[in-house]
Amino acid sequence: MTKSGSSVRLLGTFMLSMVSISAIISLRNFQFMAAQGYAIIFYCFLAALFFFIPTALIAAELVSGWPGKGGIYHWVTQAFGKSTGGFAVWLEWAEGVVWMPTALSFIAVTFAYFIQPFFQHLDIPLAKSPTYLFATMLIILWIMTLINCFGIKISSRFSAFGVLLGSIIPSIIIIGLGLYWLQSGRPLEIAFSLDALIPEFSFNTMILSTGILLSFSGIEVAAYHIQDTKNPKTTFPRATFISAGLILTLYALGALAIAYVIPQKDITLTGGVMQAFEHFLKAFHLEAWLPAMAGMILLGAMALLNTWILGPSKGLLVSAEAGNLPRLFSHVNRFGAPTPILIAQAMIASLLCSVFLFMPSVNSSYWILIVLTSQLVLLMYFLMFMSAIHLRIKEPNTPRVYKVPGGLPGMICVAGIGALASLGTFLVGFIPPSELALADKQFYITFLATSVIVFCLPPFLWYAWKKFAHHEEIDPA
Repeated sequence: MTKSGSSVRLLGTFMLSMVSISAIISLRNFQFMAAQGYAIIFYCFLAALFFFIPTALIAAELVSGWPGKGGIYHWVTQAFGKSTGGFAVWLEWAEGVVWMPTALSFIAVTFAYFIQPFFQHLDIPLAKSPTYLFATMLIILWIMTLINCFGIKISSRFSAFGVLLGSIIPSIIIIGLGLYWLQSGRPLEIAFSLDALIPEFSFNTMILSTGILLSFSGIEVAAYHIQDTKNPKTTFPRATFISAGLILTLYALGALAIAYVIPQKDITLTGGVMQAFEHFLKAFHLEAWLPAMAGMILLGAMALLNTWILGPSKGLLVSAEAGNLPRLFSHVNRFGAPTPILIAQAMIASLLCSVFLFMPSVNSSYWILIVLTSQLVLLMYFLMFMSAIHLRIKEPNTPRVYKVPGGLPGMICVAGIGALASLGTFLVGFIPPSELALADKQFYITFLATSVIVFCLPPFLWYAWKKFAHHEEIDPA
């Protein structure tokens, strides 16, 4: 029997809200959204209506009705059996591993603003150097993995402190700078018009929704800390809706602030936030504050990374304890941290970081990992939405502190919208966007298709091995 850590309830509404926000809000998403210009309002509205709000509502009902350990694993297992639940939590863990290099690249680019003055002799800025990015990403990844080996107490405090100082406060600052810039009558790089607000419908418009939806994913991650939460049936729904409102507001206003001062074609997917801060602070003769802002943003990005290093790992741990993974992965250290899982994900993420050495540009490397992350997590969300519908039919009398309104038709409508949006966006992700400099678009499609298959295979291979080696009867995935 493995121990699961302390039984002391550590997280209240505020702390759980901060964990939820730290799992989603990231200034690195501002720059991708800002690249869409004024149309980001339209994209945020669609993402909220068809994905973010359905996800928040469904997660709130599932955790208030089935507040067991493991989050997505527990919910899908209740609906379809433990092997399907094991596949669902594997998908979320896998997408977190694939996502890590994108977060690490943002951290590395931001860190470059600290040390660039010492490397003025280089032909290209550090932020555009694949070698610098790769080395810095690996160092940060393994340091953060080590921190998470000390368990939830230190990890959650770091996330709460980091998201407040490094995400929320810089978001408010950049929004304030953007609003001041707007009211002062200075020139803007975006047009405020109906044509600019509503983009022309095309495949490229649909492709961009892949990155937008990923920016709003993760609100269910706080459920992995349900065993550490005070009064989980009331605390989790309350924290979910608080964090959802803050996230939508910060994303829309923060992205617009960047778009005010940086031309869309010049916004980089890894350094757009620092581009905007540099522009604002120089315009207001406050450039001496740039290193301080970079430091705060670094802290926020590391808090986001910290949340995703431990959160899904705890869900995968529950699955491993149920026999859905080799026994090695059910081991925890004296702090309750799943060290074999943490080490395995750091090793895989390290390998994925090498993409930045081989793709033609930093932007193309970033985008292909974003799409792969989206495709894996959208499959997981599809299972979550279908589980919610199934459980409303299968267990209608299970007490729930929060229920999606409208009875069974309401549940089918909300979860059905989320499921269709997830499946549709998954398929669209295989289309290469026209903006990226990809010499071989066939490589793009082949890389994504192969990667999705490779990351989905391990649970099925393990189930097949168990059945072959031990002749076990296992419920079908």
